[in-house]
Amino acid sequence: MSKKTTKRFAELLKKVDSNKIYNLDEAVSTVKTLASAKFDETVEIALKLNVDPRHADQMVRGSVVLPAGTGKTVRVAVIAKDAKADEAKAAGADIVGAEDFVDEIAKGVINFDVLIATPNLMGLVGKIGRLLGPKGLMPNPKTGTVTMDVAQAVKNAKSGQVNFRVDKQGNIHAGLGKVSFTKEQLNDNISAFVKMINKHKPAAAKGKYIKSAALSLTMSPSISLETQELMDLK
Repeated sequence: MSKKTTKRFAELLKKVDSNKIYNLDEAVSTVKTLASAKFDETVEIALKLNVDPRHADQMVRGSVVLPAGTGKTVRVAVIAKDAKADEAKAAGADIVGAEDFVDEIAKGVINFDVLIATPNLMGLVGKIGRLLGPKGLMPNPKTGTVTMDVAQAVKNAKSGQVNFRVDKQGNIHAGLGKVSFTKEQLNDNISAFVKMINKHKPAAAKGKYIKSAALSLTMSPSISLETQELMDLK
């Protein structure tokens, strides 16, 4: 970290009370004051859940379409044939293909952010699973990316769908918009995301579901969030 970066970060730290637990409204107002980069920084949330993902019945995984979108241009690819391929193209997919497209991916050509596939072609997708898995690009029914309704899946991806999956330590991270968004847009996005996390609470999860939560920008200190307020979002 350069001296310039360290000085900038130190200045930002003065704007955050490290001993305070912020409610959502305060946190969003504060995070908007932390913009310091030369680009439109992403507003990021980090949640620590009281689950043990080593047990299948405590896995938290799904997706949500953010009401104000993500602020990013998303490149969507679809593995489909015939009528479904036509539907995907009509819905605005950037790349549509089947065998030839899979061969391209197998060569390491990955020029998309989201991959959707019809269920009948998942055998084909399985051949490139080793490449897609580590990048978080493997289509999955739980995130709506393995579906016959390719048009809706493309629309969701283009309009701000965020996929989430708890890691081995029980953490979930997600980008929920840009610092240039209005306070209301950020509040709406964060609320929609947390509501979906609450909806996915495993029956096997005991005790306090959200152990800790923080809001930050791409290049800012984090702001601790009031967890009870988040758990009350339904």
